[in-house]
Amino acid sequence: MRRINRIKEKIVKFENWEIRSRAFSNFLIFHFFKHILATVILLMLVDSVSAQITSGRIVFERKINLYKRFKDEDWVKDWVKERDHTKVDEFELFFNDSLSAFKPVESEEKENYTWMTSKNTVYQNLHANSRYSIKDVWRNLIHVTDSLYKRKWKITESKRNIGGYNCRKAIWQQNDSTRIYAWYSDEISTGVGPESFCGLPGMILGLATEDGGVIYFAKSIEPGPHDVTLMIPPKTKEQVYVSSELRAKLVKEYGKEKWSKEWIRNIFDNW
Repeated sequence: MRRINRIKEKIVKFENWEIRSRAFSNFLIFHFFKHILATVILLMLVDSVSAQITSGRIVFERKINLYKRFKDEDWVKDWVKERDHTKVDEFELFFNDSLSAFKPVESEEKENYTWMTSKNTVYQNLHANSRYSIKDVWRNLIHVTDSLYKRKWKITESKRNIGGYNCRKAIWQQNDSTRIYAWYSDEISTGVGPESFCGLPGMILGLATEDGGVIYFAKSIEPGPHDVTLMIPPKTKEQVYVSSELRAKLVKEYGKEKWSKEWIRNIFDNW
């Protein structure tokens, strides 16, 4: 009888040990796979960050519908023929993780209605919060310095693909009459874009006024480093205005003209 009891005790001990052993094994297996999962997620995040483009060159095409751009002017359709009402220009944007330079691409072809549009050059320094523009005012190139624009963006769930990059739509409501749409990609980490636009969590590859009067879209995207001097404002002997000074000067000279308010706002507030 004692022998039987001893055997039963050993069986119970063995069963308890087996249960504990199985539980411990399950514990080890759970934490092993938990560690593996955490490692995989970390590697995916690191790979995602490392895959982001931080430098390169983007060629933008700008289309301006002159009928829409000057929709309040009666003379436009008398001056501009239907076949010429859309003006197309190209620009290039050089960028790295903190600097950018947006410049017009000069065309060898003869251009019509050049006086109806502007070709600005804009240098932006994200670290220094500074902007240096060479503004095209009736084909006079005026050098202007200022801080980066601070725009209040509303990021939406709307998405599209531009040049092979996934983009999300954002909206800037400047005022009651002006709304601008931007499509940005966080696959390119530098938060700038055409003209003076910035402030989104990625590169702006598409930009348009609500009525479609002015549209920018990336035609080609070339990742890779470029000479940093391309992104630094040139030294000049010309007068360099602070933005507020130039605005006050133009208001003083042209402020009484009926067209001046929209013209000046377009120079300083939109682009």
